[in-house]
Amino acid sequence: MTSTQRPRAFRIPAADQTGAIEGDVAPPSTVRMVEEPFEIVEAADGTPVPVAPKSRAPWLSLLLVALGGLVSLGIGLSLERMISDLFAAAPWLGRVALVLLGLAAVALAAIVVRELAGIWRERRIELLRARAVEAMATRDHTGAQAVVRDLAALYAGRAALAGGTKRLDTLGDAILDVDDRLAIAEHELLSPLDRQARNAVATAAKQVSAVTALSPRAIVDVAFVVFSAVRLLRRIATIYGGRPGFLGFLRLARSAFAHLTVTGGMAVGESMLQQALGLGIAARVSAKLGEGVLNGLMTARFGLAAMAVCRPLPFIREPAPRITDVAGELLKGSGAEKPAP
Repeated sequence: MTSTQRPRAFRIPAADQTGAIEGDVAPPSTVRMVEEPFEIVEAADGTPVPVAPKSRAPWLSLLLVALGGLVSLGIGLSLERMISDLFAAAPWLGRVALVLLGLAAVALAAIVVRELAGIWRERRIELLRARAVEAMATRDHTGAQAVVRDLAALYAGRAALAGGTKRLDTLGDAILDVDDRLAIAEHELLSPLDRQARNAVATAAKQVSAVTALSPRAIVDVAFVVFSAVRLLRRIATIYGGRPGFLGFLRLARSAFAHLTVTGGMAVGESMLQQALGLGIAARVSAKLGEGVLNGLMTARFGLAAMAVCRPLPFIREPAPRITDVAGELLKGSGAEKPAP
């Protein structure tokens, strides 16, 4: 079939009159960009369509659970047979074994409670630090007030910080900027704790440096460095209110090493130049002295990373400690020596 419509002419409106024509659709004023298409997809009507997460078989978790169950069953059966044999041999031996088993169960329960309490305290501090960072990023005044209240509650039982807690209570609902409110809380509550932590780091660095320089065996150096790092991490966590158990200590150690890795281990700039010069001069005097300075500096680095991990707030207005603040005497002492002729 042939078309019966005749040709038609249309008038093209001017550019400034395009939007005035009835029925025209205005172009979109904004363009929505999605940076994470694998996490969420914006549909055409604006309804978020979640993408199903990738499922992975928890083989490692299943292995650990299965092995733990087998070990628990084996221990239980062994204890049951031992107690039965003791009852068969002499009833009083069986009763003594039951009493000892009860004491072991009570001790195990106490250890579990202590470990859970330590992990809870660490999680509380980590959550407090994350909330403070989020409040500063979003300028959330209500969130900042909640962080200050929780921080004051964390240190409510410390007599040395009672004055700072009272001064924070007087602020109440005063109109303050988010950074100012958190900075006041940092100055009143965390400044004294920062001084204690810096002193602990400086003391540990001096001890490691002296023992390494004087010890005759390398195994003694390694053992004392590890012992000092463990004691320093526990000390700093206790200062800031963590008091971790064994599992909590492992979590803190992993976080501290991760922070040390992210920050590069050795700082770049004037601090690293001082370290290199001090270590070079000390090594010329004595190889053991150079090892002592190096181990002391690395202990100080680990202590600074532990402070950043255990502190309930990030450094806002208070200056973050540097290597020269906690190990400056090591650098000065090594630089003051003159090389032997």
